[in-house]
Amino acid sequence: MYKRILLKLSGESLMGKQGYGIDSDRLSAYARQIKAIADKGVQIGIVIGGGNIFRGLSGAQKGFDRVKGDQMGMLATVINSLALSSALEDVGQKVRVLTSVRMEPIGDFYNKPKALRLFEKGNVVILAGGTGSPYFTTDTASALRAIEIEADVMLKGTRVDGVYTADPEKDPTATKFDEITYDEVLSRGLKVMDLTAITMCKENNMPIYVFDMDTEGNLLKVINGERIGTLVKP
Repeated sequence: MYKRILLKLSGESLMGKQGYGIDSDRLSAYARQIKAIADKGVQIGIVIGGGNIFRGLSGAQKGFDRVKGDQMGMLATVINSLALSSALEDVGQKVRVLTSVRMEPIGDFYNKPKALRLFEKGNVVILAGGTGSPYFTTDTASALRAIEIEADVMLKGTRVDGVYTADPEKDPTATKFDEITYDEVLSRGLKVMDLTAITMCKENNMPIYVFDMDTEGNLLKVINGERIGTLVKP
């Protein structure tokens, strides 16, 4: 079983069936899944996207200044992080939000020693605000934080149950990989994470496990070693 993980969650998944914003049922389901593995002693860092509220790149395509657009996206991740922290508190889980830019009292300013101390005290630690710099996605932020906190694995929770040869929602002939290397992900142009994130994980030997987080109970299955997703490794 993993001792410490970095869980990357999609902002879009928080929309549930609403199409925008935060679906309280989906949020509660995530909180229950996270608490279930915290109760097993797993130390959990979380990075969550902000695409359900605002995405910097799409904003730039609509005329926003790219830097300001990315900063708006960072704030969207903080909103989602606060929502998830509230849901975790509701199920009795200790949790703290650390932000990549200073915004006390919304969250404490992130640094590695602080995060590690919080893990040792039984907290789930939500790492909000992306990298704190524009032009980097929350995929890259999750890769960076996973490496920094010395996680055993980065778990990417999505609405798809792994990595496929093509988009299974568009191509019915797409087949799923049980395991795949970083180099094969890059050579095939598979949309697992952005290139910067994949490269960082490759250079630092950080394995990525892609699985369907939207089916309740799957996170615990991954922690228990069930092969329900795709492992990306050297």
